[in-house]
Amino acid sequence: MTLKDKYKAFKESDNFYVSLARDILSVFLAVLIFASFSQIVFGMWTPMVAVESGSMEPHMNVGDIIFIKDIDRTQIVTYAQGTDDYTSFDSYGDVILYKPYGQEGVTPIIHRAMYYVEEGEPMWEGGPEAPHSGYITKGDNEVTNRYYDQQGQVSYLMPVKEEWVIGVAQFKIPYLGYLRLMLPSF
Repeated sequence: MTLKDKYKAFKESDNFYVSLARDILSVFLAVLIFASFSQIVFGMWTPMVAVESGSMEPHMNVGDIIFIKDIDRTQIVTYAQGTDDYTSFDSYGDVILYKPYGQEGVTPIIHRAMYYVEEGEPMWEGGPEAPHSGYITKGDNEVTNRYYDQQGQVSYLMPVKEEWVIGVAQFKIPYLGYLRLMLPSF
């Protein structure tokens, strides 16, 4: 039996186990193609996050899937820089995904980069000096996020260091993230 004959038999078999193997192989190939495409386009094997809170409403809602471009493949435009001619998610500047305090294993934060401060500069008008250089960030929701992250519990008194940034939000798919949010975390 030639290789071509074996392939044809595998492809056309009605045997339960052969059919199961065919389905598993199809799913594996689809995931491999998607992951390879994601790595090429976004610079990440898993370029998506599900929004878990309302801190970015109305521009990002709970359950939205957000596609992230690796920080090594893009430049961050802050809100302050973007007021001239750059918007992302219906406001000025980029929305970034970052690890709070640079910690591994914690849920990343997705908020807008408002401006960049150098070490020793005040983090906001009348505010304390920045202990290191980094981004001052804030959620877009005007009701729940009246203050910068660095003034509250999210990243208290710590500008977001560049090495804490995972990537920049590129676009969203509404509501698809609810599927992810319903699954337990591993």
